[in-house]
Amino acid sequence: MPRRSLRRTSRTLALVTAGGTALAAFSFSGVAAAQAAPKIVVKGGLTQPVFSYKDAIRERVFVESPVDSDNDGKRDRVNVDIIRPKETRRGLKVPVVMDASPYYDTAGRGNESEKKVYDAAGNPVKFPLFYDNYFVPRGYAFLAVDMAGTNRSDGCPVSGGPSDVLGVKAVIDWLNGRATAVGADGEKVKASWSTGRTGMIGKSYDGTLANGVAATGVRGLETIVPISAISSWYDYSRSNGVKYSNQYQGWLADYVDSDPAAKCAAVRDKMNADEDDATGNYNRYWKAADYRDGIYTDVGKVRASVFAFHGVNDLNVKTDHFSKWWKGLAQRGVTRKVWLSQRAHVDPFDTRREKWVATLHKWFDHELHKIRNDALREPRADIEIGPDQWITESDWPAPKARNLALNPQADGSLAPRPVRRGTLASYVDDPGPRGNGRSEGEMVSDPTTGKPFRLSYVSGPLPANARLSGSPTAKLQVTLDKPTANLTALLVDYGQDTRIDYLGAGGGIETLATEDCWGQSTAEDDACYKQTRTKVVSSAVNVVARGWMDAQNRRSLSDPTPLRPGVSYGVRWETLAQDYVFKKGHRVALVLAGTDANYNAADAGTGAKVTVDLGRSSIRVPVVISGGRAPEGLVSPRGVWTGPSGVNLPTQPKRFW
Repeated sequence: MPRRSLRRTSRTLALVTAGGTALAAFSFSGVAAAQAAPKIVVKGGLTQPVFSYKDAIRERVFVESPVDSDNDGKRDRVNVDIIRPKETRRGLKVPVVMDASPYYDTAGRGNESEKKVYDAAGNPVKFPLFYDNYFVPRGYAFLAVDMAGTNRSDGCPVSGGPSDVLGVKAVIDWLNGRATAVGADGEKVKASWSTGRTGMIGKSYDGTLANGVAATGVRGLETIVPISAISSWYDYSRSNGVKYSNQYQGWLADYVDSDPAAKCAAVRDKMNADEDDATGNYNRYWKAADYRDGIYTDVGKVRASVFAFHGVNDLNVKTDHFSKWWKGLAQRGVTRKVWLSQRAHVDPFDTRREKWVATLHKWFDHELHKIRNDALREPRADIEIGPDQWITESDWPAPKARNLALNPQADGSLAPRPVRRGTLASYVDDPGPRGNGRSEGEMVSDPTTGKPFRLSYVSGPLPANARLSGSPTAKLQVTLDKPTANLTALLVDYGQDTRIDYLGAGGGIETLATEDCWGQSTAEDDACYKQTRTKVVSSAVNVVARGWMDAQNRRSLSDPTPLRPGVSYGVRWETLAQDYVFKKGHRVALVLAGTDANYNAADAGTGAKVTVDLGRSSIRVPVVISGGRAPEGLVSPRGVWTGPSGVNLPTQPKRFW
């Protein structure tokens, strides 16, 4: 056939196959019967598994990043392991599901800590998690991207900083013809098989990268599914000036980097200096790793839709990461959906597996294949309000939630009415034996007993169920005898109940020996994963919401204003977001204390005496009352009650991944 005719034939095939529409076999004059062109098969608004996972193309490329994170004079090359249907060699174009991670050769991914496996030639034969097994047969490519400075990528990791994000962004640019990549042989490679439409997914650091890349506004990123993801690295290390830890940024960068420690030592040393543990303040270093309102990234730039998942009891990547990100998305009208569970740092694949896979499948089909289904007509929010008890809402926080102001009383009760101004009570920001204050177990046990390091105010029995939905706000009027103190506000539920064991090992799940399978398998990469079940505990007390504030940061996180001893100041801050049902007959308490040993850094306690004006102090709680009862009728006088004793709330191990 003349060359011109060949070009025309090729062009026609490409046009017909683009977009995954239904195709028919055709032929040209003078050509033998043509093979049927490859096509995506859709039934009931969902893609069908018609492509062979076993025969899929497995390859790797190196995408050139725009940055040189290790300062070696060369731009970082980001390793991308790819699996795509073999039919992409015959003109089929497919969208991409991408999981960019720093953990592919260190912590591994998922509940079973899976790692990548390569053959003797260096090509990928095992991709962690089920995304490849499930989505490749349905007409997607899956890309497992090594974040800069990890596994097979060049550079140095910087714990969420610009080079982490821009290296992954470059992969999306390559998929859309805006960046360069080379294969293992050094020859340039184009992603001619891709539609350019990409969805990023991942838990923890992986979901964090999805947030960061979306906040660059990159074109071609159609959707993200951030699971337990960070939206500001300052908020991961600090809360309103109170430090959670010291030198964490450099430690994490070293942990995810499997290269010799000396290679990136200078980069880590600079990170540790720039994070400024001496003050706990927000500075330019933190603004460069802020995806909500940063130097390079901003929620206002987000083009992608967002399907978020978070555990409301995640005390690793705490709920303010989700709630503040969600609020910013809502203000800008971003298409969005959310699932909130009662567990800690746990993947939805290990909490509500069948429903999760089905919902994710529908979401990706709608956003990436552009298939008309009901993904956006379903309720926006799925919320777990008790062990395996899920409800849906049109939005989050619950649209019917109303703010209830609870005020501490002079007699130790908690009521929706303020006492006279000038009613004073005091406690000490006790450094404790390690300098990091008192434990939450000490703070909330024996709530009707006076303790020098806390104040406790308890309601009477609740006359009806009350659901907290949103972020409680603490407002205190305080006088200190030192320039600052760490302030802790805890909203506590007292009442025997069976709750998800989010503080225990597993964060609320127990892993079983049995498996189920999600997608197609090969001998090297099966689609089967251990099943889990909900892990519960019976307890008489539960800390529902937590919040911390360094009093000198009451006006600014960047420019602290020390307090003048003996002068009264107003301090206001949001606690961590929650969605939780206080049950009828239970009691609600507000506990005020100093440094929290469970979650604050070892050098945080100040020893300051904190005097609180009860008449000008309260906690505002967004609540939905069952039966349409007015919020003010929720809380009655405390009555006679001795309260639980011997409460033990262990610290949850910090495990980022």
